[in-house]
This record gives sequence, structure tokens and C-alpha cells, in this order.
Amino acid sequence: MTKDMQQTRIEFIEKIGLIAQGDGLPRIAGRVLGLLVWGGDAVAFGDIASQLQVSRGSVSTATRILEDRCLVRRVTKPGQRQDFFQLSDNPYASMMEGVATGLARAQHEIDNTLAEIPDEATDVKARVAAYANFYQSLNKAVRGIIDDIG
Repeated sequence: MTKDMQQTRIEFIEKIGLIAQGDGLPRIAGRVLGLLVWGGDAVAFGDIASQLQVSRGSVSTATRILEDRCLVRRVTKPGQRQDFFQLSDNPYASMMEGVATGLARAQHEIDNTLAEIPDEATDVKARVAAYANFYQSLNKAVRGIIDDIG
């Protein structure tokens, strides 16, 4: 027996909220993203609040975060006074850019520490260098993904 589409939609939106929360974002930001991924069209600000049963303030905060990460964009419609939101043209490449930026930042911090370790501490220096190389390899892999989807 299959679930009806409405139940599947609700569960999808909630799953994306939990995934976003696991990535350090507010759950509502993930739920907004899930709503927009599922629907595919621009959704009015007020309709987002209504459909997700959350406050307009929560929607405002969530959409601002998603806009800052280039995952959604604000659009207008002629004759409409409220803002609408829709997925950015390539939101998944934007997600990966954020991942790549975080990896590069981590590698940079580790490299800074590596430069401060005296050469005679060869065992420590080797382990820290391996850790920096790990981040460098991850960043290279993520950049390859961005090239593939970008």
C-alpha cells in the first residue's frame, strides 16, 4: 500500500528540516527548503508560514539564511505586494560551495598550526600535516562535485 502524496510531501519537508538541523541550520530553514524543492514554484511569504504552520518571523529568519547561502531567491510578481521565494537556479552547487568554503577554512587553520610546530617535533608535525592533507583532499573532491553539477 502506498502513502498518499500529501503525507509523503509532509514527511519529505520534515526530513529536510532534520537534515538541515544536522548541518547546523535551523530546522525551519530546512523545512522551507524542502517546501520549495517539493513544489518547484515560487511560494508567497505568507503561504510559506501558513503551509509550515510557523510564525512569519521564523519564515523571515529562515529565508534570510537560505538567501545568504544562495539556496533560494526572493522574487516578486506583478500586482502582488508580498515577496515570493523559489529555489535558486543551481542551489545544490551553492550548497557544495558552502561545504568547500568550510573545508578550506579548516585546512587553513590547521596549516597555520602546522607552521608553528618546530621541525624537531617530526611525529606531531607529520600527524598534523596528514590532517591538513585530509582536508585538502576533501576540498578537491568537493570541487570536482561542483564541476559536475555546476
